[in-house]
Amino acid sequence: MTTPAQTHSGVIHDIGYRPYTGPRLGRRYATRSLYVQSLRAAFGLGRSGKSKVLPFLLLGGLTAPALAMLAIAVFANLKQMPLDYAQYLSNFSVLTQIFLAAQAPVLMSRDLRHHVVPLYFSRPAGRGDYVAAKFGAMFSALMIMLSLPLLVLFVGSLLAEFPFGDNLVHLLYGLFAAVLYALLYSALGLLIAAATPRRGFGVAAIMGTLMITGAIAAIVRGLTGGYDPVPRESAYWAELISPSGTVEGLVNQLFGLGGDGPDKLHAPGTLGALVFAAVIAVVTAGSYALMLRRYRNV
Repeated sequence: MTTPAQTHSGVIHDIGYRPYTGPRLGRRYATRSLYVQSLRAAFGLGRSGKSKVLPFLLLGGLTAPALAMLAIAVFANLKQMPLDYAQYLSNFSVLTQIFLAAQAPVLMSRDLRHHVVPLYFSRPAGRGDYVAAKFGAMFSALMIMLSLPLLVLFVGSLLAEFPFGDNLVHLLYGLFAAVLYALLYSALGLLIAAATPRRGFGVAAIMGTLMITGAIAAIVRGLTGGYDPVPRESAYWAELISPSGTVEGLVNQLFGLGGDGPDKLHAPGTLGALVFAAVIAVVTAGSYALMLRRYRNV
């Protein structure tokens, strides 16, 4: 039978616990680590093999046409590539949009669904650092997607002995377009993904926004005479409805790209270029500001 004294007795064991006295890496290290982890997650690295299939399939899908164009240019003895660098990005923009729609919710919605965002905020990195790391990771992932086929085209043009100077200039035009696409897509995609913890809703909302706005812009442009044999200059204002059309129109107007046919998409004149650039800046900055506001309430 147990006595009262025996019931309340206990033993304290010295297990050698010592407080942590090493270096504390702080806020910048935490933000950088979150950026690296998010960039890896955008390509499925560090996750299951199934998570890697779509991003690398899309990366291959964006790069394969560049290799095909290079082969055609070499065997047909062409003097230049069939597509300009910036035009290449606009022609295959749907693959970039699918990548954004699929991977932006991976960066944002999963943290909300599993309620781990407060854990991030308990560390030295704050809410602004969290948004900056996620935005930087999405921007970097899109730049990899957009830049790789351009670099393949450029290296191929050098191997085909196309004019170096002309190709270098047009490569810079393409990289400028890639930066604009990546900035605008990242801001819009992450903002939409941050609005819901359900990945499926995020994917559908992002893809729907990009596709529907593009379709509406094309319809409005057609109704206002943008596809006539002699297109009305005012019809090109309709492209402000579409994020991809806004970027393409600005780049074509700034650098004189897109050809001379009625299908050429460009900002309407100098005023149009200024307005298109302002819209890109306002939408990107506004979406980023709304993300910051969103995470103040988490």
